[in-house]
Amino acid sequence: MKKSKRKIELQKLVDKTKQYDPADALSLAIETAKAKFDETVEVHVRLGVDGRHAEQQVRGAVVLPHGTGKTVRVLVFAKGAKATEAEAAGADFVGAEDLIPKIQNEGWLEFDVVVATPDMMGVVGRLGRVLGPKGLMPNPKAGTVTMDVGKAIEEIKAGKIEYRLDKTNIIHCPIGKASFGQEKLADNFHTLMNAIIKAKPSAAKGTYLRSVSVASTMGPGVKVNPMKLDSSAAKK
Repeated sequence: MKKSKRKIELQKLVDKTKQYDPADALSLAIETAKAKFDETVEVHVRLGVDGRHAEQQVRGAVVLPHGTGKTVRVLVFAKGAKATEAEAAGADFVGAEDLIPKIQNEGWLEFDVVVATPDMMGVVGRLGRVLGPKGLMPNPKAGTVTMDVGKAIEEIKAGKIEYRLDKTNIIHCPIGKASFGQEKLADNFHTLMNAIIKAKPSAAKGTYLRSVSVASTMGPGVKVNPMKLDSSAAKK
């Protein structure tokens, strides 16, 4: 595939052979965010674990201090008082069994996060084939299966994101918009990396942070020195 002139020019700004300090990497990610829209800055972390084994799974959630800059639509599966609580907390959609055909048959997926009370997981489980592949299934580790739906919604709206391994043992997470500037992105970046480092499974052997990179939506990847990260994140 032929690279655009713009992409070639942006790639010249990044030394592919170099591992940058976190601050310099984020600065480059902002500098190379030249699209006509406010690009999202993402972090990609390759871990030295084997996610096929349950004891080496890395998954959790963390509230980014400055949010992601994205409006998050929250769907809540709850009944009675908990449904009322969800509506009061600002959930975009609240329902129960009535939502099954809408999602299953009509393909309705106008939401970004799904929260459910434990008693509703039997209902939500019927949507596993639809929600699972899209990473939308509620999970206790991510705090999306809970009786405290009000708190869950508030945290998600405030910038709570979920991190988890994909099939290639890489975690992909947004940490904000390029317009946030370096200071806010750095706060979000270190908050996320600190959570991932703390989530290291006891069964993981050898190097845990294999590689870390940051990139804007349309920009080139910028490698971060994991050695600098281990120490800087641990200080946070």
